[in-house]
Amino acid sequence: MTIDAMLGHLRSSWGWVVLRGIVAILFGALAFAMPGITLAALVLVWAVYAFADGLLALVAGFKIREGGKPMWSLVVIGLLGVAAGVLTFMWPGMTALVLLALIAGWALATGIFQVATAIRFRKVLPNEWMLILSGLLSIAFGGLMLARPGAGALAVVWIIGWYATLYGVLMLVLGFRLRGVLHAVVPKPA
Repeated sequence: MTIDAMLGHLRSSWGWVVLRGIVAILFGALAFAMPGITLAALVLVWAVYAFADGLLALVAGFKIREGGKPMWSLVVIGLLGVAAGVLTFMWPGMTALVLLALIAGWALATGIFQVATAIRFRKVLPNEWMLILSGLLSIAFGGLMLARPGAGALAVVWIIGWYATLYGVLMLVLGFRLRGVLHAVVPKPA
């Protein structure tokens, strides 16, 4: 795939990155606004977030093409998010430790694939460090969740709120930088 073709795909898909950031920030704000919610409510809210983020990543993965094929790393991120959301809806009464393990595994896998995606973009996208940083944040969050599985539900809500908010801000910045860089590089049609 030529650089011009890749830039064209990225230019048309920057809004999906921004939308993922907005969804993450909204989820983080909800976690901060209602820190005393029960674990069952947290499970359902997280399921909605994971499912929505997964769907948005799937759309972006199929819209951004590499050699005529969907971007596999974004598709995998999307499938993981959708699967995590569906599994959480199917078993909402799971224990806090199972929820923590599910969230941690999802964050670790998502982080790894985001770093891989950033490495693929390094030749066509300046400042891909924002995507790398969001992937590393996901990996650190997943590691923290695995290292401290006995944390209370309220602490988990705050950790998830901070993670979602920081991740969302990074996705917003990346999306708008992507839009700005592409508008500067690819001339608008006359």
